[in-house]
Amino acid sequence: MKPRTVLSMEQALSMTYATLRFAHLGWRVIRLEATPVGGSATPGDPNRYIGSKVLDEDRHSYFVAPNVGKEAIALNLKEEEGRAVLHKIVEELEVDIFCCNTLPGRYEPFGIDYDTLSAIRPELIWAGISAMGPEYPKTPGYDPAIQAMSGFMETTGFQDGPPTLSGIPIIDLKAGDEVYANVMLGLAELAETGHGKRIDVSMLQAAASWLITTLPLIDFDADPEEYTRWGNAHRKFIPTNIYPTRDGYIYMAMGSNVQWQRLIAIPRFASLAKEGRETNNGRYADREALYREIGEVTAQSDIATIEAEFASAGIPNARINTVPQARDLPAIASKLTTTELPGSGKTIHMQPMAVDVPDGRGDLTFPPKYGEHTDAIMKEAGFDADTRAALREAGVVQ
Repeated sequence: MKPRTVLSMEQALSMTYATLRFAHLGWRVIRLEATPVGGSATPGDPNRYIGSKVLDEDRHSYFVAPNVGKEAIALNLKEEEGRAVLHKIVEELEVDIFCCNTLPGRYEPFGIDYDTLSAIRPELIWAGISAMGPEYPKTPGYDPAIQAMSGFMETTGFQDGPPTLSGIPIIDLKAGDEVYANVMLGLAELAETGHGKRIDVSMLQAAASWLITTLPLIDFDADPEEYTRWGNAHRKFIPTNIYPTRDGYIYMAMGSNVQWQRLIAIPRFASLAKEGRETNNGRYADREALYREIGEVTAQSDIATIEAEFASAGIPNARINTVPQARDLPAIASKLTTTELPGSGKTIHMQPMAVDVPDGRGDLTFPPKYGEHTDAIMKEAGFDADTRAALREAGVVQ
């Protein structure tokens, strides 16, 4: 697939993650941020200022990984002149894909709505992320709030504890992946029809699409315990759970009665072979006692011994790794993407690409400063030096 030009009015994580995936492909990604309001000392994407300072005041640690390999411009889209600059950039740079994750109620006032931009570029693929779609134009989309609304928090944690937030912003990342997938579908349709398309990703709907193992149970009149919090245990496959050892925890997964027979064939686990436990339904009924008995056995040995016995018996298992330990796994360590810290030249290791891509970019440029490429991109779009200077003076561009 030929490289594309992506212009994205983005902030926070959901859309920045989507466009990062385009940067991994070697596509040109230009992030659009707003000009300062009232002389703000923290202009642009609020995430620029989250975490520890990495390089300078507008590039902190939380901002780095999602924004490598990109360029940055800053325009005031509340002003007609700013919207005119944007539209000229879309036209002159032959932008293929426009993305945004601002409130839908701002699309038309900012001149970034699909109808306006597709009139300039009929081939344009337009993608927006919002909390609940354009039908809810004033509702902001925040990952934790959507985790709460969608039932995710209700299904995470222990039954005797509170609903719990996921350790990573899974709704933001899910929404970003939906943009990536649907843009690719849009490009395939463009090749067939010659027309662009509009894509609206609702964070709530995208999240609810993952309720595949819980939501349908309601119409089966399932007991509510089947779709609420189960801690680290699996709701259906018993005795899948985490178990203590002398030097850490191990996760043991059991997906069949055959695997149960393998488990009780291990001498130290033979005492688990009690009547009624031959089937998953029987183990489900006796699950609390089973969890306790397995934990009592595993707690007597070190994790390496239990791990080796499970592996030899063909029982899926895994250590509970810390993030540094996960990073050092050979299957991950060999796939990490990198960027280089300006000045010191220090290599920063980042998460791998989701899928290996031939000729993909694993080493990306450090994230741009706020508005770093505004002047160069305006020049590329045909604005002369005097016009650029006048627009800067007027606060239309930064």
